[in-house]
Amino acid sequence: MRFQNEADAITYVFQSIAQSGWKNRGLDEDTRDIAPTGQLLNLLELPAKKREYAVVTGSKGKGSVTAITAKLLQSLGHKVGMVTSPHLTTYRQRFRINGRMISEAELLRLIDEISPAIDVITEKLPEGKYLSPQGIFLAVALKWFDEQDIDAAVIEVGRGGRFDDNSLVPNMLSLFTPIMLEHTRYMGSTVERIAWHKAGIMKQKSYAYSVPQSPEVMTVLRQEAESLHTTFEWLAPADMGQLIEHTPEGLRVDFGRYGVVNLPMHGVYEIENASLSIWAAGNMHGRLDSAIHHASADYEARIRAGLESVFFPGRCQKLRENPTVYIDGAINIRSAKSFIESVELTHPVVTVLAVPTDRDVEGVYKLFAPISDQLILTQTPRNITIKFPQEAQAREVAEKLHDNVLWADTVSDAIQLAEQSAGAAGTVLMAVAQPAIGDAMLHYGLDYEVI
Repeated sequence: MRFQNEADAITYVFQSIAQSGWKNRGLDEDTRDIAPTGQLLNLLELPAKKREYAVVTGSKGKGSVTAITAKLLQSLGHKVGMVTSPHLTTYRQRFRINGRMISEAELLRLIDEISPAIDVITEKLPEGKYLSPQGIFLAVALKWFDEQDIDAAVIEVGRGGRFDDNSLVPNMLSLFTPIMLEHTRYMGSTVERIAWHKAGIMKQKSYAYSVPQSPEVMTVLRQEAESLHTTFEWLAPADMGQLIEHTPEGLRVDFGRYGVVNLPMHGVYEIENASLSIWAAGNMHGRLDSAIHHASADYEARIRAGLESVFFPGRCQKLRENPTVYIDGAINIRSAKSFIESVELTHPVVTVLAVPTDRDVEGVYKLFAPISDQLILTQTPRNITIKFPQEAQAREVAEKLHDNVLWADTVSDAIQLAEQSAGAAGTVLMAVAQPAIGDAMLHYGLDYEVI
């Protein structure tokens, strides 16, 4: 065995990009190249087995849609693979079959087995080019899915789509969550350009579903679909589940045909994600062998059961009681508003903020400042590609908005300060980027072997 542990294997996976000078790269269309991943998949003859694929993109909610769609397909009797990114506490969380993440032994074995092909490709790459870690992870996932006879796979792309390695799978279904201005350094400075990147996951003569989008985004998606002769449909308000009430366990939602469902998720935005996922599962199920007909009562019952058992960590998740601690990746204006609307607050309210520099830091701070008795600013080095404001810069912005601002060097320190300030009766809100969510999960000892 070439690798002794996960750290050894991951160091190897990132070896090519580490040697490429990637830190200086600009727009994805100029600097990202998925051709080496295509070569790797061809060399390994992946995927070797036919299955249904959905690829999911968007600016928020794509992880939830991936998880909910996979859970619904599983509830319908299919064996389902899932690829998400980024992970929270271990790279193994990126790969799941029927909700269970890959074991360390399996991950090491798979990377070991494909490493000769990786070496062949990386040795021939010109200076400045690299074999993407995400492309290697895709090869790992497809090989594992082939070995385990997966019926369907739901795959989340990274920040974009058109130049994302995960878009190389032969997906007959493309799913679009809300698209907004983000990662402008890599995808461009307009929402239309962001949408163009994400529209690149569509394939010829396939299907694409979207939640409601701005007119600018919708125009881009429609044009892409028309150029590919792809059937493009989007959910209208009437297609959405309707919130009945918040419950201690999540949300009570009327999903129309599927009845009233106790959705075990606290974020109101998950209703939109679940509505899209219902469409997605139905589309994929229709092309899979099954005795469960779409019009049957059994189908409806299984969709309802899937909705009532779904879980995806880090999305408006309640981490503890006394004080009540909620965490969410609410690092843009839309998600921050939704996070605030989704939770019941008891004072004192302490908000922990870790908003990257490429987001509207001041805009997010402004939303949390009026509802908070204290703001605690922090950062994390977990993902070196995501930059956070340093203490002086973060304080300068926050102290214009609030008179009780603290800084914590680590997420764990921030949690301890927040819990002390909130006391047993208060509320802690954690509006933090994905790597900081991972730090919080480590703080509380949560790994989610199965979701």
